[in-house]
Amino acid sequence: MRSLRYLRERYVRELPTLFCPGCGNGIILNSFIRAIDQLGIPQDRVLCVSGIGCSAWIPSPYFKGDTLHTTHGRALAFATGAKVYRQDLVTVIFTGDGDGAGIGGNHLIHAARRNIDMTTILVNNMNYGMTGGQLAPTTPYGGPTDTSPYGNPESPFDLVELVSAAGATYVARWTTYHAVELTRSIMEGIQHKGFSFIEVLSQCPTNQRHIFRIRAPIEELPTRILEMFAESTYIRGRPARTDYFYILPKIPAEEAIKEVNGALGGLEARARLVDHISYGRLIRVDSEEVDRAKGILEGLRVTERVLGPLEGKVELGVFVKREKLEFTESLMNIIKRAQGG
Repeated sequence: MRSLRYLRERYVRELPTLFCPGCGNGIILNSFIRAIDQLGIPQDRVLCVSGIGCSAWIPSPYFKGDTLHTTHGRALAFATGAKVYRQDLVTVIFTGDGDGAGIGGNHLIHAARRNIDMTTILVNNMNYGMTGGQLAPTTPYGGPTDTSPYGNPESPFDLVELVSAAGATYVARWTTYHAVELTRSIMEGIQHKGFSFIEVLSQCPTNQRHIFRIRAPIEELPTRILEMFAESTYIRGRPARTDYFYILPKIPAEEAIKEVNGALGGLEARARLVDHISYGRLIRVDSEEVDRAKGILEGLRVTERVLGPLEGKVELGVFVKREKLEFTESLMNIIKRAQGG
């Protein structure tokens, strides 16, 4: 594995970045440059295209290579034109959930439908982060934002399902906690012939503390959110553990855990506080006697509900990997016929 010093000197224009403390964009930049370095792609063969928003700053100004910084929501439209003109370039789009799924949602589904040979990395921080934390099409249901102070009344997009249905031929989802898997996925997406889409759930401590109702000092938030991503996800195809469950408490979890620990008594069990992307602050119980522990805690005064290990969790992994006619090849065939070739 290359050292950070090597990667910085070769691939990064300037440091430190202007991202908020704890932002996930630095992790994504790291994964991206590691991917192109491991693939051995010369920097002059890479074109990065971005729109407007926090994620647009990942390649522009920080990637030491050619970047096209475009208008809000239009990154995929500009990238399509660039790819048709220069098919030899490895074209990578950086967009956010607001830029790519909100303002530019129409371009997203049509780029997927056309199966154009580009890799789109969509950074999903579940809000319009750069302009103050407004409601986005990916904000969790019930999550408070600056424009939904009483909670989001809308159901969010499942971007993996949306882009898969639209026709993308490589579709994956990871989080900034899963940096190694993300790097591998970016490599696969670049090597794949067709439209590759990688959603990255990313931490935004500045605004997600409101969305997830996390009350903690600002310096604790990045770690808390990353740990929440680890706790609230599972990777498809990997065996799931069954030796734990969660308690959704009726009262604040910090208060309920005392009674939970008391009820567990001499059992082989351990209770601890965790953050969950769907349920907020929960009590996780790891036990070698799961059924017995559940039976005791289900009837506890402070227990609202017992949750299973995968309940409310987000699935990660590679969801689609298939072959289909690629757009630029199809377009060149038509141009050739029109020219009488």
